[in-house]
Amino acid sequence: MTLTNFHALGRSGLVVSPLCLGTMTFGPGEWGANEAASREIFNAYREAGGNFVDTADIYSGGVSEELVGKFIKETKSRDDVVLATKFGFNASSSPLIKTAGGAGNPHAGGAGSKNIHRALDASLKRLGTDFIDLYWMHIWDGVTPIEEIMQTLGDLVRAGKIRHFAFSDMPAWVAMKAATIASERRVPGPIAMQVEYSLVARDVEAEHFPAALDGGMGVMPWSPLAGGFLTGKYKRDDTTKTGRLSGANPFGDSKFTDRNWTILDTLREVAAELGCDPAQAALAWAMARPGVASTIVGARNVTQLIDNIAAASLKLNDDQMTRLNEASKPTDGFTSSLASPMIRQMVYGGNHVTGWGE
Repeated sequence: MTLTNFHALGRSGLVVSPLCLGTMTFGPGEWGANEAASREIFNAYREAGGNFVDTADIYSGGVSEELVGKFIKETKSRDDVVLATKFGFNASSSPLIKTAGGAGNPHAGGAGSKNIHRALDASLKRLGTDFIDLYWMHIWDGVTPIEEIMQTLGDLVRAGKIRHFAFSDMPAWVAMKAATIASERRVPGPIAMQVEYSLVARDVEAEHFPAALDGGMGVMPWSPLAGGFLTGKYKRDDTTKTGRLSGANPFGDSKFTDRNWTILDTLREVAAELGCDPAQAALAWAMARPGVASTIVGARNVTQLIDNIAAASLKLNDDQMTRLNEASKPTDGFTSSLASPMIRQMVYGGNHVTGWGE
């Protein structure tokens, strides 16, 4: 049970494990793990061969970065670990970082050059390193021109403070415009996009996945278990079991829909055939999807992590993949309908034509 089946992340030479260790749980908080538990999780991931660790300046008010940096130093693994962190969310939005008076400093968030430099310097200090392997724009701010973002991040690559950069939670056109600027100007561009993606959240397949393929970006799903819904621990007639979907969190009860329960039923059937938990089957499905380079998994304890790592050894057969794909097929919107087989056959005179990369 190892994670040594490495992949290049997008069109780059950055080689990463199929499962990335997400460390949002490292540090204090309702769903957090204390230092001892976090260290155990980190060490278990590394012992399984994993080399990709993802954190953010906002996680646990910066404590996650501090712990990750501490564990890397303890294990002398800086050269082995692909270290990723993020900027973008305002520090004053964290309950552990308060700004005196008012609504907080607007330059403590966003993708403007002023904040990127501020955020990176602070992250480097907390992580105890001179450079970041992969620097994520955590979220698009809707204000900063893409040209400014590209200039700032490209300058940081040239300065050696970051090796690569990527985008998280942004419209597909933003990532595509950045990739186009990079291609035309022969400058560093984004090598990955991080989006919510799971059996019950496949809407990004319409525009984000094609943009990633064309722009040379690997897709990295976050919340591949849909906030715990795909673990199967919730029941249709009782959704009160303690978990991320029954407390204060970004999802709330949004996953408890008739469509999602039907998907979960199919997932349970496939998991039973494989002799594994639904969560492991869900992760195996996500890792097998075209365009997915590395899937982010988090854990509050070692048992959860080891169960997730076991998914890397699973292989769904064609029938199982087809059943899961059909059960979870997203509703066609305008963009996805344009790529439908019916439209393509109309364009090509009734002939079946396969595009590049399909």
